[in-house]
Amino acid sequence: MATGPDSSLPSTHVIVFANEKGGTGKSTTAVHVAIALAAKGARVACLDLDHRQRTVGRYLDNRAETMRRNGSVLPMPRHATLSAQSEDQFEDLWHSLCEGSDFLVVDTPGRDDPFARTAAALSNTLVTPMNDSFVDFDLIGQVDPETYQVTRPSFYSELIWDARKQRARADGTTIDWVVLRNRLQHIEARNMRRVSDALAQLAKRVGFRIIPGLGERVIYREMFPAGLTMIDSKEFGSMGLGHVAARQELREMMAALQLPDIVAEQPPVPGVAA
Repeated sequence: MATGPDSSLPSTHVIVFANEKGGTGKSTTAVHVAIALAAKGARVACLDLDHRQRTVGRYLDNRAETMRRNGSVLPMPRHATLSAQSEDQFEDLWHSLCEGSDFLVVDTPGRDDPFARTAAALSNTLVTPMNDSFVDFDLIGQVDPETYQVTRPSFYSELIWDARKQRARADGTTIDWVVLRNRLQHIEARNMRRVSDALAQLAKRVGFRIIPGLGERVIYREMFPAGLTMIDSKEFGSMGLGHVAARQELREMMAALQLPDIVAEQPPVPGVAA
């Protein structure tokens, strides 16, 4: 694993969204967390390590364009994308984004990536989103096909376990690993129970927390072109029940992440629901 920058700047809480499988809602969740924090007045920076897809970067570019077009004022994190695969550039970008930031939110590619590994090892909060299926569960653990009992952690769980041990030895920091269950649906109740049971078993073995994430809602995909999130309630006008439920999901997810409270130097953006 690359050494990368120093573990973290003391004043910056690093939140890394990491999952070597695509399609888990990782980038959408990362943007919502970043903007939810910014709406409370925290100083937030975002780093997109996926220079090919650049979903978080494009999401925030779209947001900046919406503000320019509408003349609106929305909470807006600083953001950058790692464009060159150089350790020096990674370190420089990391430090420049940490400087003056309460939080650094990092989105990683949905594949094995050396900088994603380094970012995970440098995190304070490591978030692994997954959908409610054994296809996604296979990333972190394996189960018996008949009993659905966990047989062993996967390579990825072992990777995170090693990163956490290295970090603890390096500076005494405990990385809070959170497995976030995105896109929970009210169907296939038996399968959901099996996945839930398997997660609970594996959590005891490798030491992660399990929290609910964002549901499967069309609104999350529709907001991307304008760079909006469920935080930006004033931009929607009249909100339907689906919007209200989505905002509640976000509130519950933010509370479950248990991020540090930051005393903001600047007040929250007026008219933005936190």
